[in-house]
Amino acid sequence: MSTSIRVVGAVIHRERQVLACRRKPEKSAGGRWEFPGGKVELGEDPRVALARELKEELGLTDAVVGDLVTREVTPVGTNNIDLACYWVTTSADISSSTDHDAFQWLAPEEFATVTWAKPDLPALRTIEQNGFPVEGQS
Repeated sequence: MSTSIRVVGAVIHRERQVLACRRKPEKSAGGRWEFPGGKVELGEDPRVALARELKEELGLTDAVVGDLVTREVTPVGTNNIDLACYWVTTSADISSSTDHDAFQWLAPEEFATVTWAKPDLPALRTIEQNGFPVEGQS
């Protein structure tokens, strides 16, 4: 029987690029690229969970969580990953992470240059099809 895991991801965007983070080798899906984020705790609002995860993982204290990009359930092994990705803005420089060992800012035409974690693929397709939020909105 598969387990459903509810997670959130941050599509941090600047100048028509998104932040991609590479998972540390010792983590699950090690070496794959993803949007930063993490698990939603029982009873926790997804946007609150995302702000918490960004503070824990990346040290971001000024992240503004905006609109939903996409929410999809993706089977991974014996789990169903229920990933909700949100547009996020921040003025902070991102240079370290508890879960990642590399960062890249990628435009949509560069998404295919890295190997993404499977649950992030629906959000990437949505961004490729629909583009970015209007400036000043998330």
